[in-house]
Amino acid sequence: MFSRRHFLAMAGAAPLAALVAPPAFAGNDYVFNTHGVAINGYDPVAYFTESKPVQGMMKYAVKWEGAMWVFSSMHNAEIFMGNPRAYAPKYGGYCAYAMSKGAVATTEPDAWTIHKDRLYLNYNTTVRSVWQEDMPGNIALANGFWPSALM
Repeated sequence: MFSRRHFLAMAGAAPLAALVAPPAFAGNDYVFNTHGVAINGYDPVAYFTESKPVQGMMKYAVKWEGAMWVFSSMHNAEIFMGNPRAYAPKYGGYCAYAMSKGAVATTEPDAWTIHKDRLYLNYNTTVRSVWQEDMPGNIALANGFWPSALM
């Protein structure tokens, strides 16, 4: 597994100041969560239906894969529960670019991409730009590391 230093070097296009939040490390939960709430409390369905990150509300929360997923409406919660794997971000909501390097990092709600009907999240928008330079290649690499990089 790559170290934090190696991940930062790989994300060389990202200014160091943009990478102040520490990435997550081995032994993480299957789903990126903060205090049990998945993907920073944002509604995963809204990325598809509204084409933007939308903060969820705890009154529309459901538990799936060991984390609470929150939604902006009951309708979105029902859509998600009808097919959660279609709406949940790849790699448990951890950074897709970091995963392509065999590392694990947290994500920001604004650093997102939908590619071939799948949601991918990244550490920040600068890292997202690097990841988007070769999405098919980075996805293939990340698939090879997922989920073993969590161990």
